Amino acid sequence: MSDHIVLLITPPFTQLNTPYPATACLKGYLNTLGIKSDQMDLGLEVILRIFSKEGLRRMFREAELYYSSHITPEFRRTFVLREEYVLTVDRAIAYLQGREQTLAHTICERSFLPAGNRKPEEEDMEWAFGTMGLQDKARHLVTLYLEDIADFITGVIDPHFGFSRYAERLGRSASSFDELYKELHKSLTYIDRLMFSVLREKIESCNPDWVMLSVPFPGNLYSALRCGKFIKDNYPDIRVEMGGGFASTELRQLSDVRVFEYVDFITLDDGETPLRQLLVGNEANYVRTYLCRDGEVRYLNNPEIPDVPMRERGVPDYAGLPLDKYLSVIEVTNPMHALWSNGRWNKLILAHGCYWGKCAFCDGSLDYIGRYEPLTAVEIADRMEEMIRLTGERGFHFVDEAAPPMLLKELALEILKRRMSVVWWTNVRFEKSYTRDLCRLLKQSGCIAVSGGLEVASDRLLKLINKGVSLEQVSRVTDHFTAAGIMVHAYLMYGFPSETAQETIDSLEVVRQLFLNGLVQSAFWHRFALTAHSPVGCHPEKYTVRITEKPFGGFARNDVDFEDTAGADHDIFGEGLRKSLYNYMRGAGFELPLHKWFDDPVPKTQIPPTYVARFLVDEQDCVQRDGHKKVYCLLALLPEVRYYDRNKKGKNVRTAEFLFRFRDGDARFQLKADWGKWLENLLIRLSDKNEKTVTLKDLEIEFKACHFGSFDQFITTPLWQSLREHGLYLL
Repeated sequence: MSDHIVLLITPPFTQLNTPYPATACLKGYLNTLGIKSDQMDLGLEVILRIFSKEGLRRMFREAELYYSSHITPEFRRTFVLREEYVLTVDRAIAYLQGREQTLAHTICERSFLPAGNRKPEEEDMEWAFGTMGLQDKARHLVTLYLEDIADFITGVIDPHFGFSRYAERLGRSASSFDELYKELHKSLTYIDRLMFSVLREKIESCNPDWVMLSVPFPGNLYSALRCGKFIKDNYPDIRVEMGGGFASTELRQLSDVRVFEYVDFITLDDGETPLRQLLVGNEANYVRTYLCRDGEVRYLNNPEIPDVPMRERGVPDYAGLPLDKYLSVIEVTNPMHALWSNGRWNKLILAHGCYWGKCAFCDGSLDYIGRYEPLTAVEIADRMEEMIRLTGERGFHFVDEAAPPMLLKELALEILKRRMSVVWWTNVRFEKSYTRDLCRLLKQSGCIAVSGGLEVASDRLLKLINKGVSLEQVSRVTDHFTAAGIMVHAYLMYGFPSETAQETIDSLEVVRQLFLNGLVQSAFWHRFALTAHSPVGCHPEKYTVRITEKPFGGFARNDVDFEDTAGADHDIFGEGLRKSLYNYMRGAGFELPLHKWFDDPVPKTQIPPTYVARFLVDEQDCVQRDGHKKVYCLLALLPEVRYYDRNKKGKNVRTAEFLFRFRDGDARFQLKADWGKWLENLLIRLSDKNEKTVTLKDLEIEFKACHFGSFDQFITTPLWQSLREHGLYLL
């Protein structure tokens, strides 16, 4: 098995700013088996070929020679300015790659790049970047510049082109393979030919005997099949496998043999075990693998072969990917969406699957959500340190469906224990475990943002979808994150089965109040989509849903056509929800009556105007008296302490003076000497990593045993409050 050479490919197009992690994870696992492998982000390589001086020259020449009739007035300006684009593209790309940073001034003055049809919204620019965000503002303008060229390519040369998707419509829930098969038999496009040129160079440089195509999204499918056919036609000795998120969610009922004209094998769910078994070569031991035998599709799965445990999969290995050539773009001014596309992030998972896994709209019946297997905090921190060493990057995106809060706590403590300097963000559930102290701890460990599913801002619907949270809980938890300085993005959903017009408007009012009270900084409304593997898809009769999809055509099945037999006309809400949210994110429109956002009549909200605000009670007092909370001291430095006598009303009073060197400045405090001695010893004990963690109740008992008086009085002193702000956590 070790004699194999495997080439792992992410086909065009996924994202520009950072590698999609699947191939790096598989390469890390192959390393543990001693199997030689290489990888490529074919989408990035193709983009860099297109968006170069020579690439644009060839593209515009192609447009002039073969597509001149397609150059309509909409694209005429870009074509006329083609030489301006050719002369500026290399420097524009260099800027997005982190070089030529002084170019930002000229870009923002609008005197360098040609401007096409994509005009920046000046109000958006001011809101998102102000006067100081020069680099990000320039990045956004360069992104619009690239999108102008992309619009030209789509409108004139190749209608399937897109930066983060390619022919996505053809792959999205294509029940029948007919349309895609017909498209794949058409003449190669300019993008196809360029893609094959790059692919050929890679194959001939690494000479693999296996090619693994990772297809995370429908927008990668067309190009993956194109690549598979190219390899089978030109390199018949190479075996081609396709896996990834698309196959795992959409191809679970595959029966159309024509797919195997393009690939030899299709595997489902986690790729490590199926890939290893393919390389071993014994069909009796194949795992979750489709292949074609005797003119029909067969599914081989030996249930006795277990999946590879998370801790045995190795560290994701990005070797072979041009990490310095990824493009940090800002496509939209939504602050969380900007995080997804701006910057190079090392992607890791904390746990396989979702620790909750009960949401009615989610694909909980599938392995990637249903089978929960966490790593330990030590294992995650080890992987983070190894990835920093390999990539030089200290930014991490934990891509879990929902990060487990207690594992995040342990990871934050481990990061701080190791004095790691990192930045990270992740997805969460807004559950009560995220106390004010835990959020402060996460912030100190490097957390800058979280995204979480509020979904439907209605307690009835939250119970119906089994979200496991309430609006009161969401309000308090988002307040905790925001107070800690962590940006909060909310996923919002409308159109869930049985949702009424009243509930939709009331949900909007709750969202308005969340923004008004500063609890959420970013959000996005999604229209509910019924998927075949969700509880709603598996048991539609429980959710007032009538399935209306046509008979299955033998290829892909995930999104399911349905009729909501009990809810509102959800079509009338989309644009109004979008417009209102657009304004709320910018701090505007809060005073406007909700019905003003909609073209159709909608009911008045029944949510009181202080509904969210009344949940935001001061929790500090009750937290301080929760005796079960463990006490952690994470001060960067212990205080300097001196004892002296001071005269108070004619008496000498022994006093302790504490000098803390906090990062934000020095702070001095005076305490009674006996309190001070006790606190000094306590901080030394708590900072000892071998000291057993104590609870607040333990400290109260100890304090009273020393006859120091009221513990409640002690924990309300300015010194204790300052410690709570700078590194003393009750968790």
